[in-house]
Amino acid sequence: MPKAAVKRFRCLPEDEQSRVIEMAWEDRTPFEAIERLFGLDESDVIEVMRHQMKPSSFRLWRKRVTGRRTKHRALRSPDVMRGYCPTQYKR
Repeated sequence: MPKAAVKRFRCLPEDEQSRVIEMAWEDRTPFEAIERLFGLDESDVIEVMRHQMKPSSFRLWRKRVTGRRTKHRALRSPDVMRGYCPTQYKR
């Protein structure tokens, strides 16, 4: 049974679903940018990715993004502004 995050994800138009997955795959796009645009926080994105990917692909993705500075605003250098510009990610 899909969780609430997956149900919210499925309510998005198909192009936005694709964009969420694309942004999650991008190393330099912080989870906060996805949350601001689509209302899915980091744990929601993880749940969506778990549901949308094969188990082996999900494990590789989680290994890559876990603790990655570029995916977590709190771990980034304050000099990096990606994810802050309101026009950077257009809906």
